[in-house]
This record gives sequence, C-alpha cells and structure tokens, in this order.
Amino acid sequence: MLGTAASSAPTIPTTAQTANSIRRAFQTTTFDSLSSSHHPILCARFHFLSLRFFSNVSTKAMSHSQTLHASNYHPQSSAPGNKQALISLSDKKELTLLGNGLQELGYTIVSTGGTASALENAGVSVTKVEQLTCFPEMLDGRVKTLHPNIHGGILARRDQKHHMEALNEHGIGTFDVVVVNLYPFYDKVTSTGGIAFDDGIENIDIGGPAMIRAAAKNHKDVLVVVDSQDYPALLEFLKGSQDDQQFRRNLAWKAFEHVASYDSAVSEWLWKQTGGDKFPPKLTVPLSLKSSLRYGENPHQKAAFYVDKSLSEVNAGGIATAIQHHGKEMSYNNYLDADAAWNCVSEFRNPTCVIVKHTNPCGVASGDDILEAYRLAVKADPVSAFGGIVAFNIEVDDALAKEIREFRSPTDGETRMFYEIVVAPKYTEKGLEILCGKSKTLRILEAKKNEKGKLSLRQVGGGWLAQDSDDLTPQDIQFNVVSEKKPQDNELRDAEFAWLCVKHVKSNAIVIAKDNRMLGMGSGQPNRLESLRIALRKAGDEVKGAALASDAFFPFAWKDAVEEACESGIGVIAEPGGSIRDGDAVDCCNKYGVSLLFTKVRHFRH
Repeated sequence: MLGTAASSAPTIPTTAQTANSIRRAFQTTTFDSLSSSHHPILCARFHFLSLRFFSNVSTKAMSHSQTLHASNYHPQSSAPGNKQALISLSDKKELTLLGNGLQELGYTIVSTGGTASALENAGVSVTKVEQLTCFPEMLDGRVKTLHPNIHGGILARRDQKHHMEALNEHGIGTFDVVVVNLYPFYDKVTSTGGIAFDDGIENIDIGGPAMIRAAAKNHKDVLVVVDSQDYPALLEFLKGSQDDQQFRRNLAWKAFEHVASYDSAVSEWLWKQTGGDKFPPKLTVPLSLKSSLRYGENPHQKAAFYVDKSLSEVNAGGIATAIQHHGKEMSYNNYLDADAAWNCVSEFRNPTCVIVKHTNPCGVASGDDILEAYRLAVKADPVSAFGGIVAFNIEVDDALAKEIREFRSPTDGETRMFYEIVVAPKYTEKGLEILCGKSKTLRILEAKKNEKGKLSLRQVGGGWLAQDSDDLTPQDIQFNVVSEKKPQDNELRDAEFAWLCVKHVKSNAIVIAKDNRMLGMGSGQPNRLESLRIALRKAGDEVKGAALASDAFFPFAWKDAVEEACESGIGVIAEPGGSIRDGDAVDCCNKYGVSLLFTKVRHFRH
C-alpha cells in the first residue's frame, strides 16, 4: 500500500525535505559568506522562512509526505568523500599539527570558539559549530555543542539504515573524527591559593564529556581522541586503507577513562565542599600507570606501579612522586622499602639516617654530625643494613656521599657497604656525582616529605580498608610517668626517640635506643616476648640504662617481657598501657627501679 500510494501521488516535496533544502542553502552559501556575528540573524531568518513554508503546505502534500517509500532514501550529508572532524580543545597542544594533518587528508574541520580561532590563525579552514546548529553559543559558553546537529552526527550508526535516514531527513552530516579535551578543572582546583566555589563550578565541563562519551560509544564509526600524544597515530591510521577495530577500541577506552578520571576529580572536590565526613559513601581513586615493573614481590608475579591522581595527593609528597636520578629501574619491593624508609626518616626533626630492610628500620640515628649518624645507623645491624635502603632527611653533600660510597661494614672493617637505594630530600651537584660513581645500579631518589592527614588505603580480598594516616609524633602526645622512679631528661629523650622508631616497626615491635640511636629492634613476632629477646640480643651490652619502646601494651609482666627487660638493665620503658595487668607492669618496674611511661597511644603496624 505504501508503494502504491507513493507511485500514484504527484511529486510533491516533503516538509522535511524543503526545510532541509532551506537549511542547507543557508549553511552552504550564506554562512560561508558572512562572519559569525550574522549567524543569529540568519538562523532567525531561516526559522521565519520555515514557518511561512509550513503554513502554506497543503494537507494533501503532508499526507503524501507520510507515504513516501523508504527506497527514496539518499543520504547526501554522509556521502562518500564528505569527511568531517569535530575539534574542541581546552589544551591546544599540537593543534596545528592535527588541523593541517586532517585538512591534508580531505577532512572538513568543524570547531568551537577558541579552538576555531587558533586553527584559523594557523591557516586551517574551519567550519564553526554554529554554522551547523544555526544557533549561537549561549549562557557564557555553557551551551554550544549540545545540539542534535552535533550529537546526531556523532551517534548515528552507519550500518543502521533508519539512523542514516533520520540524519538525511534532518539535514545532519556525520562526524568521522572527534577530538576533544576538557576544561582544566584538575589544574584550577589544585592551583596555589585554591579557587572560589563558583569558579570551580564554572570549570566543570559539560559539553566536552558528552561529545567524548558519544564518540566513544560509537567508536565503530567514530574515532575519538582525548590526548595530543595520539595525534600522530590518528593521522597515520587515517592514511591507511584498512580499518582496525582494536585501534578504535583502544581510543574509546582511553576516552571513557579520561572522562571517568575527570568526574572523580569533580566528585572529590565537591564532597570536600559539602564539609562531609572524611570517608564518603562512595570513593573513586584515579590511578595513572607510571611504569610496568619487572615482576612483583616474586619473579612469577606480574606487576606495575600506579600514581594516585587524587586531588588530595597533588604536591603532597611521598615516594610515588620521587625523582630518580640514577640506577636501575625500581622494582615492586624497592618501592615498598623506599616508602618505609622515607616515611620513617621524614618524621625526625634532627638530621637523621634510617636504614630499612624488608620495610623494617634496622638502623636509625640522629645527630648534628650526619656522618656519625650514618655510621651509627649502620652499626645498629650491619648484617641487615647490607643490601638495604638508606634514607636521610637532609641534603646529601659531597662529604656524606663519600662516606656512603667508602664506608666499610663494621662486621669485618673491609667490605664496602652495598645499598639498593639512597633517598634524600635533595643532593648537591657534587654529592650526586659521587654517589653515581658508587654503582651503576644504585638507585638515587629525591623525594618530598609526605604531608600529614592523608587517607591510608589497604586492600583486602574483595574490598579496601581506609583510615587516617598515623601522623602522631612524640610532640603530639604525653609520656605519663606511672612508676615511682621518674626518668631523667636524657632518659625521656631516649624514650621519645625509641617510641618514634617503634612506630615504624612491624608488630609485635620492640625498639631499644640510647643517645639518639637505635641499639636493637625486634619485629613481626607473634608474641611480644620474642620481639623483646631479639631486640636485647642485637643491643648487646649497650642495653644498660637504655630506653625501650613497645608498640602496644604488655599483656604480662612477671616472668615475661617487662621483667626480662628490667633484669637486662633497661632504664626506662615506654608503652601505651591499657592492659588489665597494667598494675603488674608498674609493680615490676618499681621492684627493679625502672621508669615506666604510659603514652595511651598504640602503634600497630601490619
């Protein structure tokens, strides 16, 4: 019936066809010959003429238009050779390369605002978006590409006949390439001095993500690019004669990831503006691949290293953003150990050296003479220090670099100490040169101190644990004397030093220290008594009058850790307290004349 009706009716153009003829006439002639300042007038004229035409169309013609056979579909706007690329960029890096490359390949370039101006200044021919939409940019730029003439051309599936018929009916051309990046929201809200709330809101991109998502969804037909580093690959692909769906899928993945990261930054920023809890109901952590690693903890495990791109991590320090000046590429275990060493050494106020092995500090010493502090840190456990990570909280100059390079192990006085990594806040030019000469493989890192108040995340099977970072230092707490004997000033300083060290040792943890240096430590034992015995063995005869710190309370005192510590000659003990047998610990220390301090702060580390 449809075919019969169409063939028997007189040839009368449909309203849509005539409207599209009017639209195309204005787009291809009037818009091209006049400046963009005339576009609102011309679009109004088009609207007026359309209304006049529609009012004069007979009922018979409109009835006829509804009975046209589908075989009359001829998609002129998407005809072969009529290739269009849409470009809208905030970051215009390599824009000239892209524009010239697309133009040389025969693409008509459609663009917006500043991007269009930049292309024109580079000598690239541009069709402005308003020439397609017949609508001016409005609402201070909030609305310019949110229009069917844009999104229809992006989202239409070329293999769906009814999609192409719809485009032809409305005079909409297809886009083959969409190149978009977003308002610099991330940079704006993390800029020095911050940003006003209203300014932050205005830097949230709307049209950009919409175009990116549309093109990425329809990637089978539309190439979407969000990164200027992909421009050369895009142009090479377009020069080829074969289609590669995997290439398209990779670009689409990158586009969705780009928008997801952008949205996570907006979400994080807005949550902070609400004054909500530190732990939001939903949390997205944007991670960016920094490097593929040779392997994980063990050679049979594949691994990679990602940098946290959360707003809270911008300029917040840490080993992830350290600069590597020299040496082999970092490994999975290198990152863990370097992080442990850096976090520990950064908490000391005085010039300090920390040596770490398997994330545990095996040597720590502070002093005005950093060379002597380094030697004493090695002396605490030279066997463990060999092959470890050495960290400093002050600049490494040529004198310190020479000492690191030449120092012999205290075990035999002959073997040069070997390290995997040296970490420091900075290096003198000569100091760095000397260290580079120690070994081709020695990794030399320059890091910035971690800021306090970070969110600490840890993965468990199927979920994540989140907590405040453990930022407390001796200056933040009270060392309450609960024994009859009060510590001397030097003993209190030793207790504070030991307490800061034990905070960074794996539980169950015991540290013995004296004169601003670690004498021995016991870590990771299932019971506190064994950790104590390990620490005492390492401290040796120097234990007399030293301070002992425990990361948690002693569950037992008599014939257990507290009494063994007292019998060994320990002068002062610092522990959190909180055991039901705290009274036994007090009585035991009173019996042996040992000072006992309760901190009321526990430092478990798993």
